[in-house]
Amino acid sequence: MVIEEVIERVIQRDPGQKEFHQAVREVLESVEPVIKKHPEYVKAKILDRVVEPERQIIFRVPWVDDNGDVQMNRGMRIEFNSAIGPYKCGLRFHPSVYEGIIKFLGFEQIFKNALTGLPMGGGKGGSDFDPKGKSDNEVMRFCQSFMTELYRHIGPNTDVPAGDIGVGGREIGYLYGQYKKITNRFESVLTGKGINWGGSLVRPEATGYGTVYFCEEMLKTKGESMSGKTVTISGSGNVAQYAAEKAMQMGAKVVTLSDSGGTIHIPDGLTKEGWDFVMDLKNVKRGRINECAEKFPCEYYPGERPWRFECDVALPSATQNEVDADDAKKLLDNGCIAVAEGANMLSTPEAADLFVQNGILFGPGKAANAGGVATSGLEMCQNHVGMAWSFEEVDKHLHNIMVNIHKTSLAASEKYGAPGNYIVGANCAGFVKIADSMLDLGVV
Repeated sequence: MVIEEVIERVIQRDPGQKEFHQAVREVLESVEPVIKKHPEYVKAKILDRVVEPERQIIFRVPWVDDNGDVQMNRGMRIEFNSAIGPYKCGLRFHPSVYEGIIKFLGFEQIFKNALTGLPMGGGKGGSDFDPKGKSDNEVMRFCQSFMTELYRHIGPNTDVPAGDIGVGGREIGYLYGQYKKITNRFESVLTGKGINWGGSLVRPEATGYGTVYFCEEMLKTKGESMSGKTVTISGSGNVAQYAAEKAMQMGAKVVTLSDSGGTIHIPDGLTKEGWDFVMDLKNVKRGRINECAEKFPCEYYPGERPWRFECDVALPSATQNEVDADDAKKLLDNGCIAVAEGANMLSTPEAADLFVQNGILFGPGKAANAGGVATSGLEMCQNHVGMAWSFEEVDKHLHNIMVNIHKTSLAASEKYGAPGNYIVGANCAGFVKIADSMLDLGVV
C-alpha cells in the first residue's frame, strides 16, 4: 500500500515522464520484501525521499553553427542521490533527451552505483543536442557553451559526469578543456578522459566487457559458460562492440549486430576481421551497419531486430525498452537461456516478466552493465592517487567488481524470497545500502 501511494505521488508530481514512472515502479515494487522487514524505512520516508532528486538543474545552451547562425538547446543535470558519494553518471547528447529520460537514468544509477561497492552517488545529465551530422567545430562550440553553465555545479567531490550516448572521447575532451579554462584547475571532474591526460585504460571496453563477465557468472549457476554459446547482440556502438569482442575472446559465436536501420546476421559468427571492420565503420567513418553486408559474409535485414535468430545468449545493448514481449517470446522460442542488458532498462516490464517466469537467466541493466560506471570509479581512484594502472590491472578490478555484483545480487534474491531473480536481488541489495546510508545521514 505504501509503495503504491508513493508511485501515485510520483506520477501526479511528474506527469508525462513515462520512463521515470516505469523505473520507479520497477524498483519500488521489487523492494517490497525489504520494506516489510524494515519499518524504519517507512517511518523515515525513505521511499518518498529516494524518488525525489536532491537537485535538478536545467539551463539553455546557445551556440553558433558553421553558417554563423545561432542555435539553442536545453541542457540539464539531475543530481539524484549523494548518500554514499558524489553524484556519478554520464551525459547524454541525443534529440530524445528530456527530463523523464534523464530522471529514469539517474534513478537507476543510484542503485547501480551502490552495487559496485564504490563510493558513488547517482545522477545523470545531458542535452537534446544531436552530435550526428555536426562538424568538430560545431560540437566543440556546443560543448564549450554547455560546460560554461555546468561547471559551477560539478567537482571531484560533488558531481563527476562521464560519457553516454552522443558523448564520447571527442566530447569529453571539449568539455574538460572548457572546465579547465574556466576554473584553472586540472582535477578529476570528468571520466572517460583521454589516456594522455588522466583517462583510464579499459574505460572504453568496460561496459561491454562487464556485461559479458556478469553473464558468465549467471551461466555458471547452471553449470554453463560463454564458451561455445551462440550470442545475439543488438546495437553496434561502444557497448555492443566490446561485448562482442569479449564474448568472442571467451569462445562464443556472435551472430548479430544492429543499428537503428536494421540488423546483420552472421551465420558463421563474427570474425576478428569483421569486428575490426565494424570498429572502423562505426567509430571512424560513422557509417551504417548495412555496409557490413558488402564486406564480409552476412545478411542485412532492414527494420529488423536481432531477436528473431536462434541463440543461447542475448545481449541487448542499444536503448531503453528495445526488447518487448513479442521479442521475449521470440528469444524463448529460439532457445535462449540467458539475457544480460548492456544498457539501462532495455527490456519492457512485460519482457522481463516473461524471462523470469520461464526460468531464463536475466541480468537487469543496473547489475549487468555496471562495468562502465565501475571503471569510471576506478579512473577517479587513479586520478586521486596520481597513478595510471595497466590494462591488466584495471581489467582485473573490473572482473572482480562484476563477480561481486553478481554474488551480492544473487544473495539478496535468496534473502528476500526470490532466489535466482536478479531484478529483485539487484534492486534490494542496492536499495538497502542507500536506505541505510540515508538513515545514518539524517533528514537531509
